[in-house]
Amino acid sequence: MTSPNGFVVPAGGGKRLNSSSTGRFFDLKLLGGETGESVMLFEETLPPGTLSTYHLHRDSDEVAWVLEGEITFKIGDEVTTGGPGACAFMPRNVPHAWKNTGTGPGRVVFVYTPAAAGGVIEALSDRRPANEAEHQALLERHGWQIIGVNPL
Repeated sequence: MTSPNGFVVPAGGGKRLNSSSTGRFFDLKLLGGETGESVMLFEETLPPGTLSTYHLHRDSDEVAWVLEGEITFKIGDEVTTGGPGACAFMPRNVPHAWKNTGTGPGRVVFVYTPAAAGGVIEALSDRRPANEAEHQALLERHGWQIIGVNPL
């Protein structure tokens, strides 16, 4: 439901998605349906060594803002490592990946605009795919393309 007047998600508000990996979770704050599909935002807590898939989004740009820890990003051909305060922009249709290369947990705010690609995270908070075919259909529905194994 979109609010034409805006809204505030209070501290501790939103929806939590626990990962199957110990110590990894997602705090969903702004959902696509609540923002007229303009933006989706969540904070992810990442144990050391956690990595993303190597992928791209066909219909959304992605921003990652590191709050805590050390995250290494591969965006296109460039590899950069950033600590607290670093902000990465991953344009649509550009392959990218990230990894927590620090020795402690990382915390990163991720934003998708428009919200399409964030629909994967939202869908996982409701139900995990039962098999690989369902997982692939979920990715395709939200404009994700897996490029391969994370190169970091």
